[in-house]
Amino acid sequence: MSEQDKWCYEVPGKLEVPYRYFAGECGSRFLTTLRDEKKILGSKCPACNKVFIPPRSNCEQCFVKIQDWVEVGPKGKVTSFCIVRYKEPYLPMEPPYVMALIRLSGADSDLTHLIGEIDPQKVKIGMEVEPVFADQPKAGILNIKYFKPVF
Repeated sequence: MSEQDKWCYEVPGKLEVPYRYFAGECGSRFLTTLRDEKKILGSKCPACNKVFIPPRSNCEQCFVKIQDWVEVGPKGKVTSFCIVRYKEPYLPMEPPYVMALIRLSGADSDLTHLIGEIDPQKVKIGMEVEPVFADQPKAGILNIKYFKPVF
């Protein structure tokens, strides 16, 4: 050990920072409708007619303010996915499980969410899925517990 390193110590650990997230007007409407009505809302641009999920208050294409809401899904198709094979305390499922991009019917963008009730090796792009809602709803995206295949 060099003289320079003798006073350097490495302590493995994890830093947790408690915080509160304000979802804003747009995000709050999306999350409370999901919680209270089990409906998935998208925002629809009045200029280009694109429907965004998760909703946003301004169109990413034409930068117009969005104030129109439409119900999307609840079914959708997997457009991409990955298999998660490691365990972390903040991850909501036991590995291995699938995290996927899902294009809900009526939407022009994808929602990232979990896929359940299927062997991860059997998930395919283009597979049709539908939501399974949480038993104890809270105002969060995990009001959709996961999406399951439609057979």
